[in-house]
Amino acid sequence: MTDLNNDIFKTIDAERRGTTSEEVVSQLREMIHRGELRPGDRLPPERDLAKMLGVSRPTLRAGIRSLAAVGVLQSRQGAGTFVVKSDGPPSLDSSPLRLMASLHGFTSAEMFEARQSLEMAVAGLAAERATDDQMATMAEETTGMFASLDDPEQFLVHDMHFHQTVAAASGNRILTSLMNMVSTILFDVRSKTVKRARDLKESAEMHRHIYRAIRERNPEAARKAMREHLMLAQKAQEQEAAEDAAGRNGANGSNGANGDVH
Repeated sequence: MTDLNNDIFKTIDAERRGTTSEEVVSQLREMIHRGELRPGDRLPPERDLAKMLGVSRPTLRAGIRSLAAVGVLQSRQGAGTFVVKSDGPPSLDSSPLRLMASLHGFTSAEMFEARQSLEMAVAGLAAERATDDQMATMAEETTGMFASLDDPEQFLVHDMHFHQTVAAASGNRILTSLMNMVSTILFDVRSKTVKRARDLKESAEMHRHIYRAIRERNPEAARKAMREHLMLAQKAQEQEAAEDAAGRNGANGSNGANGDVH
């Protein structure tokens, strides 16, 4: 572990800060790219880091949660938050894919189809290659999902960690990196709507089915369980997005000249 020079943390430009955690995520990622943050480094305490970056603690916490969900940071109880040090697959920057999605109008359905193809493949391989430690992690993340049914944002973190573990268990770092790149984009999208989720218990059960198929070394069952889960996830995300849009439209309407409440 390396003690960091706190001077490397720069206050986020107030004009860019906005009201989301995206700038926190962007700044910490850039520091990692520049080598200012290295694997194994511990971040300053939350209160101090929020002050250095010029953001609120909830905003900082949300940014750290997002980076933890995609395997960049790791929070350890009583020890702090660390840049992940791992011999696993490299983390591919999803920015180019986001840019292509914007330029070419990739649809959510296309992204899910790509994710389904990749994750069914890694689930089948995981059933053949997963280690005991990886299966134990899958079990822990599944338990975490059931324990977070009343906390959708935390549920989503366990969900992401579960899928990353399955991907790593495939033993194919290329497939794992590609899957993580696609799922990171979908994670960011769903993190904005997951508070409206209604299917969390069913989702947790489906993750348990995937885990059991992998534990039983049944590749076909693992692929089938993953496919069924992702089809449900796609429907859930589409419903949440529709309800979120309706809610925002209703709020805008309530501010109209007539003062109607929708």
